[in-house]
Amino acid sequence: MPTDRRTLLADAAITVLAETGMRGLTHRAVDRAAHLPPGTTSAYYRTRQALLTALVRHLVALDQAELQEIGNKTPPPQSADELTAGIAALVERRLTGDGRRRSLTRYACAIESVHHPELREILVPRENAGRQVVHDFLATHGLADAEERTVTLLTCVDGLVFDRLVNGGSVSDQEIRRLVAAALR
Repeated sequence: MPTDRRTLLADAAITVLAETGMRGLTHRAVDRAAHLPPGTTSAYYRTRQALLTALVRHLVALDQAELQEIGNKTPPPQSADELTAGIAALVERRLTGDGRRRSLTRYACAIESVHHPELREILVPRENAGRQVVHDFLATHGLADAEERTVTLLTCVDGLVFDRLVNGGSVSDQEIRRLVAAALR
């Protein structure tokens, strides 16, 4: 349960945006989703842009915490099968439950950031333990361009998640295996 009103409002804003789209993100809708009296959201975030910025900051913090947790699991993957299993688990998280809601919100905010550079600055990919695991795995397997291939692999995984969110369906382990194998080639 969120410990403060700002966190509660940001969580509610994520839900509203995922369920209703960018046009549905209003102060009133967030008040209703958070089960708070009308006017509460606007008391904390005077403008829609302030609300959207708070939502994006909170979303990035949640994503970073998740990726840190994933990356800090021990031991790190030793084989392509283990890396594939880890990526498949992340994809599954991003396509179901709260992960799906956050993914829908993330993509809506990414599109919105085209018109609002301040959001783009917040959404810039960051270093985290999850990303580092992929990089270290590729480097350990002798890839001289491990950094570039890490970016490519994670971009492909992100594209796969986006495709399945938009077009429905799940991602098979075989699809993920193909992505990992391509990164290792």
